[in-house]
Order: sequence, then C-alpha cells, then structure tokens
Amino acid sequence: MSARWIRGPVGPDADRRVTVAGCRTVLVVVPHPAAGTRLLSDVVPLLRDDPRVQVVFSVTDTGQRWHGTEDQVRARGGLVVPWDQATQLDFDLVLAAGYNDIDQVRGPLLLLPHGAGTLASRRYSRHAGPGALPHTGLSRESLTRRGRVLPAAIGLSHEDEVAALRTSCPEALHTAVVVGDPCLDRMVASAPLRSRYREALGVPEDGRLVTVSSTWAPDSAFGSRPSLCRALLDELPAERYRVALVLHPNAWAVHGRWQVRAWLHECVEAGLLVIPPEEGWRATVVASDHVLGDHGSTTQYAAAIGTPVALASFPDGNVRRGSLADAVRRCCPRVDPTRPLLPQLPAAVPGSGASHLAGLVSSRPGAAAAELRRTMYRLLDLPEPTGPARVEAVPAPVPLRPDPT
Repeated sequence: MSARWIRGPVGPDADRRVTVAGCRTVLVVVPHPAAGTRLLSDVVPLLRDDPRVQVVFSVTDTGQRWHGTEDQVRARGGLVVPWDQATQLDFDLVLAAGYNDIDQVRGPLLLLPHGAGTLASRRYSRHAGPGALPHTGLSRESLTRRGRVLPAAIGLSHEDEVAALRTSCPEALHTAVVVGDPCLDRMVASAPLRSRYREALGVPEDGRLVTVSSTWAPDSAFGSRPSLCRALLDELPAERYRVALVLHPNAWAVHGRWQVRAWLHECVEAGLLVIPPEEGWRATVVASDHVLGDHGSTTQYAAAIGTPVALASFPDGNVRRGSLADAVRRCCPRVDPTRPLLPQLPAAVPGSGASHLAGLVSSRPGAAAAELRRTMYRLLDLPEPTGPARVEAVPAPVPLRPDPT
C-alpha cells in the first residue's frame, strides 16, 4: 500500500498552501544513508538563504529498504515527500548522489558521487554475478534509459573522469561538469580547527588519536577484523592514546544501531570513541594522528589530507587498477595482524605523498562549492546569489555516549 500523499509546497494546488510563493522547487533524492550524508552535508546547504528556492526530500523505493534512511532526513528537519507522490510531480531541479531510481524523477537532474570520486574502486559491482565483467562506473546502463540520457548535468570530481565518460557513455559527455570534491575541500578548510576537534574527542594535549576507518561489506576493516578496536585499546596506553571508529553509514543501516553498539559495548566502556554515521567522521580524520583503514572513501580522504594511513585490510582481487583505492594501496603500508600494532603505525603518508593523492581525488581544489552552486542555479534558471559560495569547516565530532546500564 502506498504512503499517503502530503499537503506540502509542491503539486498543482500548492499555491493555496504556501506562505512563500513563486519558489523554484528542488527535489533531493535519497536512496541510501551514504547518499543522504553527502547531499545533506555538502550540497543542499549551498541553497540556503534564498527565498526563491524550496527544497524537499524523498526517500526512493531503494531507500525505503535501507533502515534509517528516512529518519536521517527527518532528523535534519527535511520535508519528506512520499516517493510515489514525488515521481508524479515536476521539479525545477533534482539532486541525486547515486544512480538508484533516477529514471523515475521529473526535472533537470544533477548527478553527483556520494564518496571520493565518480569512478568505482571495485573491479566488479556488488550486485554482479561470477561471470561479470570489470567496470569503472559511469556506465551507459546507469546513465541512460531507452536511449535517453538521464542527467542534465553530471558533477565530476576530476578531469580524468571526463575521459572515462567519453569511453563508457559518450552520448552523456555533453552533461559533464568538473566540479571537484566538496568533501575534500571542507576537510582541507577544517585543518585550522584540528586542536578544537581533538579537544572535543578528549585527546590529551600531548596525546595521539588512532582512528579505525571502515567501509561496509565482509572485506572491510571492521568486517574482516572486528576485534581491531579491542586490540588497539588493549595495546595502546590509555593515558596517552585515544581510539576512534568511523564506520560506513550502510553498515549501520544494514545491521541496525542497536546491533552495532552491542558489538562495540565493551570497547566503548573501555574508551572507544564511536563516531555516528551522519556527521563527525571528517573532523575525526582531521584530528587523527593515524588512520587504520581499508579501500573505502574515508581512508582515501584521510590519505589525501596527509593523515598517516596504514591498511588494516584490503581486497586485492576486487580493486580496480588505477582507482583511488589502488593509489592508496600503493603508497600506504599494511599492518601485520600477528605483530604489535603500535610500531606499525606510520608517521606520515609515504611514497608520492598526500598532494599526489589529493590531486587524484579532485582536479578543482577549493572550487567545489562555487562550481556546484553555479551548476545548480544554471539548471534552476535563476541568477546566482551575489555573495561567494563558502567552503565551510566541518562541525566538531560528537561521539556516541555509552549505552545506559
């Protein structure tokens, strides 16, 4: 049974309900928590302070199968339009950070990645069977339906992705806009607040912060080594070291918050700082002295801003050569789980260095806010606001509190 339609600021009779009239309407498509995090944190805020624009959100058919997706949007105060209602309405702009369900929306679509880079780090799709061929992302199957190119604009992070699009789906090449990476820009802009973030995490003045960064799936750092946080807590002197865990939003969605916290209960009691999935992970990475990670985007961002990174796990057989994950593998050491961890924590990003990795993540450093806003207002057919688009520092981290006994 479909959800009941809401009486919101969109639809053929909206003019009878609204207080601010004549707005361009923007639909934010949320298919899963990772996409919601990118759009809510880095993209939608660029439309603030403009009474000409009304933003609404909708959790797609796919998103309704990811636990907590709608809660994520509602927690930020977003007006949620039921998906079956949203697909019947015309919008002046549609924002998406993933391919899921984008063929069902009406309006000029700006398609963005929800992690580091638009091209895939994995060689094979998570949904592919054993006979699948390697892929790079930006595929014709994802970007077109019945010969129609779905996005009006594809926001790419790097010039190299334009060349990839030219090969994978040349009919969509005219939609490519290299905007850079808003997440990396904000992390770089947050560097001056590092001491404030460390204070929020309770890191002693002369102490060290070690962060475990994990994507989702069994080959992730947490999936392959769920005892890693416990091992760090046991080995590192508590008077000097703090240990944090950044876990991919989809891991929280699949297993549920209760279960994740139940798995980590004793670790939290012993001092583990568990960072909630919605926000705080970037500030934690900026504050870190060491990151133990995997092939996920968080580890890539950590290496790109110069945080010393070591790999706690890595799926060698399913990482695409030339991808961002492959670049991190080539310049960051791996930890040996049979040896003490402390001596293996690197002092710096080795090899070609963080500047090389940052250059692979984005070819428009510092420009993503301006480029994204310019593209959105072009699609909205509105003049841009007169003030500059600001690159804002990320908020201070707030670790989850221990469960009450």
